[in-house]
Amino acid sequence: MSDGSLLPVLAVLGAADATAAEEQVAEAVGALAATCGWVVLTGGGPGVMAAASRGALAAGGLTLGILPTERAAGGYPNPWVRLAVFTGAGSARNAFNVLSATLCVAIGGGAGTLSEIALALKAGVPVWCWRSWELGPPPEHGLDLPRRFDDQRALLDALGLALRERAPRDRDRGRP
Repeated sequence: MSDGSLLPVLAVLGAADATAAEEQVAEAVGALAATCGWVVLTGGGPGVMAAASRGALAAGGLTLGILPTERAAGGYPNPWVRLAVFTGAGSARNAFNVLSATLCVAIGGGAGTLSEIALALKAGVPVWCWRSWELGPPPEHGLDLPRRFDDQRALLDALGLALRERAPRDRDRGRP
């Protein structure tokens, strides 16, 4: 639907083996998105994915996990995922994650996060990065590069403004 009736979706991208700092930022990002009425989508596993889901759920938000597995296994889904989509697609599910998003925030991350950043850029989905990959295309390709943040407060302030600009109205959330 292109009439604005879909809830905005923030995909939080990052590694299962995240650092404590990455998890702290992910939890704050998830909570912020939820308070602005956004659905928080992750890969549904541990680390950054669990922290973002935990923050969103604690703030009263809706969490969605796009899982690489066919059924619950190996920490997938994490306990804070409320809607689980079992794909059986392995890493190919990364495309589903970013194609379902309105905006992506990459926090740290490994090769899987890098693949999600690349897929999002290819699809024209905006990407914001906090202490994540630093790559750029050749100048002649003219791609919009991810917004980069090293400071947690700067990320959360800028993200809060962006999320509030596109926050759903109460009627879009099923409220009168």
